[in-house]
Amino acid sequence: MELEQQHWRKLSGERIKIPIADEVSNVLIREKEMGHEMKVCIGTDSQVKGKETEFATVIVFIRKGKGGFMYIHNEITRQKMSIKQRMLMEVQRSIEVAYDLCNIFSRFSVDMEVHADINTNPNFKSNDALKEAMGYIVGMGFAFKAKPEAFASSSCANKVVQ
Repeated sequence: MELEQQHWRKLSGERIKIPIADEVSNVLIREKEMGHEMKVCIGTDSQVKGKETEFATVIVFIRKGKGGFMYIHNEITRQKMSIKQRMLMEVQRSIEVAYDLCNIFSRFSVDMEVHADINTNPNFKSNDALKEAMGYIVGMGFAFKAKPEAFASSSCANKVVQ
């Protein structure tokens, strides 16, 4: 899945008409010119509704000490999956975005984290996917955060999964 073919939007609903990589580069140039120190967190959440599962992936830009904003991509699948498969599918979507954009973040010296909507408490079902998710994310060379620190997936993406 190439990011150029995905449909991204701002929280306001405004659609991004250029490839997301170009948009991210433009954003980082603008923010740097404004003197903002940036950090980026990428996360995905999902929700099952009947036979459909909707995924929402977000790219959260944090202006250190000055708020932030995000870009959103929603996708629906009819693929039936267990909760562990769904958690790992969320992680896969986040990693795809992080991998496709990591060179841009490196070029601008922007720290990036991948957030997984997986509970660190073993009493929760999502915890079954924790070790695999952490290994996948860290193995790709990315910083990893899980609940409760994974706000990009558990708060931001959670709010925009329809």
